[in-house]
Amino acid sequence: MDVLLSIKPKFAESIVDGRKKYEFRKNAFSKKNIGKVYIYSTTPIKKIIGIFKINKIIEDKPSTLWHHLKDDAGISEKEFFDYFKNREVGFAYEIADVEKFETPVDPKILFPNFVPPQSFCYIKFSSMPYGNKRIAHPQGGHGLADGQAIENTSGVAK
Repeated sequence: MDVLLSIKPKFAESIVDGRKKYEFRKNAFSKKNIGKVYIYSTTPIKKIIGIFKINKIIEDKPSTLWHHLKDDAGISEKEFFDYFKNREVGFAYEIADVEKFETPVDPKILFPNFVPPQSFCYIKFSSMPYGNKRIAHPQGGHGLADGQAIENTSGVAK
């Protein structure tokens, strides 16, 4: 199972440039065995700019997460604590094996009814008989309209 994750452009760029080593979230993914995370850079970029794998997920109090991870957080202390305001628990996804797409993918061109997920949506890759293409199918009805897919061709990722 893979995930399409909506991320603000400045943080998305920090991930693909290798400056941000952790992605912080208020909630954990309910599904286990997440394969790859596709980075959807939100407004004004509105494109899928790369992928990464999650090395591990750390669950703790926001203050503890900040204390241990601030050097690789890729976010200011104010932004971090504003995000986790009134939260007892937070999650840090350790980012690994980042691949920046040579040409970002505009999901609206591929799928006219694409609606970006508020936070994330599950996607599942299946092999299709179209050369080196892989087709991602959304799971759970979040973000993409039923029957739509996200396509990633082998030549897109660098």
